[in-house]
Amino acid sequence: MYSSVINSIGAGSGLNTSQLVNDLVSASTGVKLDQLNERSQLNSTRISAMAATASAMTTFADAVKETLNGQGFVGELLSSRTELANASVVEGARPEGLPASVEVVQIATAQREMSDIFASASDPIGERTLTIANSKGSFDIVIDGTNNSLTGLKDAINASNSGVTASIITDKAGSRIVFEAQEGADNGFTITQGGPSAALNLTNIAVAADSIIRVDGIELTNSSNTVLGAIPGVQLSLLAAEPGTTFTISGDSEPLDVRGLVKEFVTAYNDLRRSLNDATKPGVEGGSAGPLAGDRGAREVIRQLGQLTSTQLTDSGDFRTLADIGVRTERDGTLSIDETRLDAAIALDSGAVKLMLEPAAQTETNIGLSGALDSISSRLQDENGALALAQERLATIRKSINERREKINEDGDRLREQLQTTFAGLERQLAVLRATQSYVEQQFASFDKD
Repeated sequence: MYSSVINSIGAGSGLNTSQLVNDLVSASTGVKLDQLNERSQLNSTRISAMAATASAMTTFADAVKETLNGQGFVGELLSSRTELANASVVEGARPEGLPASVEVVQIATAQREMSDIFASASDPIGERTLTIANSKGSFDIVIDGTNNSLTGLKDAINASNSGVTASIITDKAGSRIVFEAQEGADNGFTITQGGPSAALNLTNIAVAADSIIRVDGIELTNSSNTVLGAIPGVQLSLLAAEPGTTFTISGDSEPLDVRGLVKEFVTAYNDLRRSLNDATKPGVEGGSAGPLAGDRGAREVIRQLGQLTSTQLTDSGDFRTLADIGVRTERDGTLSIDETRLDAAIALDSGAVKLMLEPAAQTETNIGLSGALDSISSRLQDENGALALAQERLATIRKSINERREKINEDGDRLREQLQTTFAGLERQLAVLRATQSYVEQQFASFDKD
């Protein structure tokens, strides 16, 4: 009888209610969280793949633009007389008219005036007012008891914003001040003096003059030795004049030709397209799908890139699209080159092909290859573009998953509290039963004894 009573009330069962609560909560929330984690991992993979796609588009467009920087068609610029002038490509421009014949008739010089010698730069030079007059206006330089020295005069001139600067040169004979303006005839100046002290004696050691060059026989005058516009897309740096001597500005011996440019573009494009194909491949015949399979943003990227060979790059000439020079799209979206057609286009008019790929000046109807890529990239990545909207959509999904995870965890916490409360009540009831058990045991013991 005693053992059957003990079994019926479960006394001494030793239940681990803490573990039981954990198991029950896990059973309630675990499957939901596992499913949510799978969705979260897939969404994170898609976010990374979409970011990689956007980055690849930008990198590809930038690489093409860098190749089409003008210098690619001419190579490094060379001067046949580097002691007379050097040349460089103007950033963002395409050099034209090369090779060019250049003659430096005269270099630009700055007016310079020098004072008499003083024992030192700190010796008094006499109080006076110097007035500098030039194309910028008239500027009074006052020398008084606070700045009565060559050093004081130098500092006052340099602070005047007159366009004239001053420096002090010193040798074993003493110190003297030199006034200097910028290069060019328009920057000449005059200095007049007044006041109680005798005027400083100034000696002209250089007159203001413009540079004069002849490019292919055409004489051009500039106020500087840095010359822009004489040769389109080229900056000339004049170093010395030698009238009657002509020299050549040209590209180096290995410029990037049109064929090389087209092949380089096709190779870079195909690398981009293959990565997109991998990212969007469907999971068929047991194969795993790409992270962007079925994503409409990725499909739009592929669609717009697929139109590139038929996009009009220029509004004139025999060649207006990539297809016109033999660039065609294959079934997998990659590009190939019809070598025969490309050779024929180059042989017919290589200059027209160059201008199609990179116009001398971009306009709405002469966009060139880099302009076409910029247009595609902008359409895809602006705030309403396919890439931007896809990234926004994936970010919204991530936010929803995080909110759902928080909700499941909150529900699990509430369930845990409820179970803990329930089991605590059971424990109290069990304690009462155990007390009753003890009493019953005592009574049965008394009965057995009697």
